[in-house]
Amino acid sequence: MVGLVDSLLDSCLGLRVLATSRETLNAAGEVTWVVPSLTVPHSRQEVAYTHQELEAYESVRLFVDRAHQRKPSFELTLRNGQAVAQVCRRLEGIPLAIELAVGRMGVLSAEQLALRLEDSLKLLTGGRTADPRHRTLRATLEWSYELLSEPERTLFRRLSVFAGGWTLEAAEEVSSGEGIEQDDVLDILSKLVDKSLVVAEASPGVEGELRYRMLEPIRQYGQERLQESGEADATRDRHAASFLALAEKAGPELRGPRQVMWLKRLDTERDNVRGAMAWLLGQGVSQTVARIGWALWLFWWMHGHFTEGRQWMEEALAKGSAMPASLRAKALFVAGTMADGQADRQSAEPLLEESLMRFRELGDKLGSALALSGAGLIAVGQGRYERGVALFQGAVDLFLEIGERWGASVNLSFSAVGWFGRGDPIRAKRLAERGLELAREIGSPEAVCVACHAGTMAAQAEGEHERARGLLQEGLALAAEAGNETNVAYCLEGLAAAAASEGRLERAAGLWGAAEALLEKIEVAAYIYAPDRSVYQGQVRAARACLDEAAWQTAWTEGRAMTPERAVEYALSKEAEREPPPLVAVPEQPPHDEPTERLTAREQDVALLVARGLTNRQIARELSISEHTVANHVRKILKKLGLRSRTQISS
Repeated sequence: MVGLVDSLLDSCLGLRVLATSRETLNAAGEVTWVVPSLTVPHSRQEVAYTHQELEAYESVRLFVDRAHQRKPSFELTLRNGQAVAQVCRRLEGIPLAIELAVGRMGVLSAEQLALRLEDSLKLLTGGRTADPRHRTLRATLEWSYELLSEPERTLFRRLSVFAGGWTLEAAEEVSSGEGIEQDDVLDILSKLVDKSLVVAEASPGVEGELRYRMLEPIRQYGQERLQESGEADATRDRHAASFLALAEKAGPELRGPRQVMWLKRLDTERDNVRGAMAWLLGQGVSQTVARIGWALWLFWWMHGHFTEGRQWMEEALAKGSAMPASLRAKALFVAGTMADGQADRQSAEPLLEESLMRFRELGDKLGSALALSGAGLIAVGQGRYERGVALFQGAVDLFLEIGERWGASVNLSFSAVGWFGRGDPIRAKRLAERGLELAREIGSPEAVCVACHAGTMAAQAEGEHERARGLLQEGLALAAEAGNETNVAYCLEGLAAAAASEGRLERAAGLWGAAEALLEKIEVAAYIYAPDRSVYQGQVRAARACLDEAAWQTAWTEGRAMTPERAVEYALSKEAEREPPPLVAVPEQPPHDEPTERLTAREQDVALLVARGLTNRQIARELSISEHTVANHVRKILKKLGLRSRTQISS
């Protein structure tokens, strides 16, 4: 083919050849354009897609079009829309796979299709009239597989062990061995990319790094071939060993200045870590699972993976009756810490007590300090502040003794929360400042964020609202960068309270609404840095009582509808830092011919922007609210001020 194309191009001036192929022709002057899969609905959208949103995706439009041909009565509805989205997502937008899936619509509903995609190769078969290699997805993949060289087949099979993708370094560690030298992996991997069996794309976790993955149906086929080859167990053992090494390398880094980079890396590799742990537990290697849990507990904690972390450790403890004492103590600590994150303190307390006892017997000072810290959090969460601060102080002493400044910093901050609960804001402030100073020295974003939140409590108690806002905004920015949505929510709550204290009640309602929605999404049950929720509840009640109910509900609903990213942007916006000047001075006893209703803070904001000549759309963008809400505010302003037009507002 290449020779023919070259001959034609040489002999025919101005000739252009458009060719489709599973790989490039490598002809002179060839320009490659990779045909991507169809666009698919995102898997992490927290709310259900609307009919209109779904039809914006190419894969959904193909599904609906083919479903109409197969079943004319089919309609995309809110009820079946999420199932259609799941089918398209699981099939990764592969047109043939979607076509074959829709072929089952005569006997299966969209919801049933979505449930049966665990084995997509078995489900996706076509009719008798199709080209033989297009009658089933497996036939298509077998045709492509048979065209590979033996080293390409070997690497293809072994790469299917990865879940969620892999790096070049991981491929070299896991896939090299019999038949493939480590130095040859890059060349063979490049050929699989050229043949469209592997996708190369920018890594979401490490800037400037390429990451590789297989589309899910292709990976399922590769796993079948891996199992048939007789090398599946050895490959999975190497995979587990690789991710154990990654976890143990990440553990210390999570307590230092490179914390954010490692959090992103671990988030990217989360499916691979899960796969490794599941394999190890299935093989009865519980002690290795305990090692991974000990290395990753802070990642699980910061990203709110309490349920997952607890389940892994409880299963490891249940299956590891002969587990070495050191690893058992570590697994107990992680299980107890995750249970505390779920607010299951009744289960968490004995786990951490046993962990502490075992660590002390072993002379493990790091383990003892961490267990003391966990026990202190439980005590403070139960309102036993005196016990909590004593445990935190013991943890601080041990951390400083072994030179673990991260642990000392966060426990100074925890201790500040405890002393605040005991009614001593002066000591709380001193401890929070020590914790913040130490956190900044080591450069740990999480430690700084915790110290900022602790310092805020003392600052607010002393009426230092500017300092409190500055600390909260610093903590919010760091929490957002680290992907710690729990701390993001805490900081949003704090900034809402600050706004309420300044009379910016609609802004406060919006921030509280955003925080509430975020905490619901991540299923936070324990409020580690503010365990007394009565303070929060009292603040919300007081602010709500001072604002028109309709305005409160509007602002609260708008806040709940914000994405976490938008809520952070809104909370940190410079416009929000300035107190809006009053629009008009309203006397205590206004003349009978003047309006008697005061403008709310948000109405003053809107009125000032109207006076500047902004349209409703521009005001909505400026204040991060909907155009409909702006229009309602304008109507209320005109009514309250007794005006008839927007131009009168500016005058």
